[in-house]
This record gives sequence, C-alpha cells and structure tokens, in this order.
Amino acid sequence: MSAGCEQEQKVRGAVIIPALNEADNLPGLLEQLKAVVPTLAGGFDVVVVDDGSQDETARIARAKGAITLRHPCNLGYGAAIGTGLRYAARQGYHLVTMMDADGQHDPADLPTIIEPILSGQADVVIGCRFLRPLEYRPGLARRAGMALFSRLASWLAGARVRDTTSGFQALNRRALEFLCEDYPADFPDAQVLVMLHRRGFRVAEVPITVRARASGVSMHSFWSAFGYPARMMLALAVAMLRLLLVRAQPRRERREGT
Repeated sequence: MSAGCEQEQKVRGAVIIPALNEADNLPGLLEQLKAVVPTLAGGFDVVVVDDGSQDETARIARAKGAITLRHPCNLGYGAAIGTGLRYAARQGYHLVTMMDADGQHDPADLPTIIEPILSGQADVVIGCRFLRPLEYRPGLARRAGMALFSRLASWLAGARVRDTTSGFQALNRRALEFLCEDYPADFPDAQVLVMLHRRGFRVAEVPITVRARASGVSMHSFWSAFGYPARMMLALAVAMLRLLLVRAQPRRERREGT
C-alpha cells in the first residue's frame, strides 16, 4: 500500500447537517448518505444538529444512526453549524463537510467536495451551484441577491467567490479549528468566506448539483428576500471590521513594546 493510501485511510471525517423541522426530508437524505459514506476515504460519521425542531427531526436522526445534537430552542443556522463544528473539533475529526438537510444537496457529490482537501490542494472547499447547469432556478429576487453578494464578497475577499451562500462545504483540520472558535451565529455565509480568504486559507470551488427542495418551506421566503440583503451587508461590514481589528493588534503590540 502506498504512503498516500495509508494517509487517506487515517482520515476521520464528519458530515454535519443542521436541521430545523426536516422530518420529511431527513430520512431520504440519510439513506442516500449511507450508500456514499462507506466509499469515502477513512471513517466518516454523520452528525445531525437539530436546531430546536418542533417535529420528529431528532428522533428520525437517531433512528437512522446519526449522531444527534439538539438545541432546546431554535438558535439559527449559524448557531447550528457552530455547534457541529465545536463537536467535530472536540472529537478530533480531520475533515468536516457540511450540507443542508432539505435534500437539495446530493450526497453523491461528497467525493468531489473532499478530494481537494485529501490531495492537499485546499483548506476549504465550497460546493458551487453555478459550475453546472441548475436543476432548478431560484426566484428573481434571490438570484439578484446572489449576484450582488458574489461581487461584493469577491471584492472584500480579494479573490473570486462565485457562490456566497452555498451550504455544501468541506474543511480541513486547520480551517475547522479556526472557525469553530467564533463561527458567526447570524448570516454567516459570505462573511465566513471573506474571513477565510483574508486569513490566508486556500479556498477552492467545485461543481455540485443542487436539486429542488423535496418538501417543506425554505428559510428564504418571498418576504425574507427583502430583509436578507440588508442583514447580509451588515454581516459583511462586521467581518471586515473584525479583520481590521486583527490586523491592528500586532501594530499596537509593537508600539507598546518599543
């Protein structure tokens, strides 16, 4: 067996799935994952973070064999991801992937998502919806928002960012340790990508297939499309402020040391 193969076999990975009232969609997704996870390098666990669901999401996750973490009340998407990342860091996983519970992400794309990390080409991999023909088209307002934030995030990050709101991502251990300490609870999408680029992490985008939600209601409703841009702009401004403060800290320490 080659050294590369031996290294792959040592990889411990986790698939983190934040879920809110996804009892209808979760069983199908977890069954699909059962077929894919054994084919991945090393050992992968499925971790469902139930963000205060009012349905049978947690029970179904446990019944399907997933490690299940549960918030007693709804804390939001970013908080659910943060809980999953902190759990993964404590458990010593080397590689973490994140995907949505609504069935829009195809588990068959998992090997594509993790390959750049296994090969050492990237620290963070984003599953990009726009590198393949879309199986469904979001509404006009959401498409306009995606285009706006892609341009803005690319400018702030200093690198091209095509898909700022993709929930299908993979992180190596170094990126996991960076994000798990202070993952934004509100509107983390674009600001996390800006932070990663600015802190020197190698971020790659790979093509994925995105399907229409099987059932239920998305958080991106018609009315939320109007409030989302303003809150995302605020989140990006906060991300840049944090980066400026981090850059200013070494200069302040140097001045105080002289």
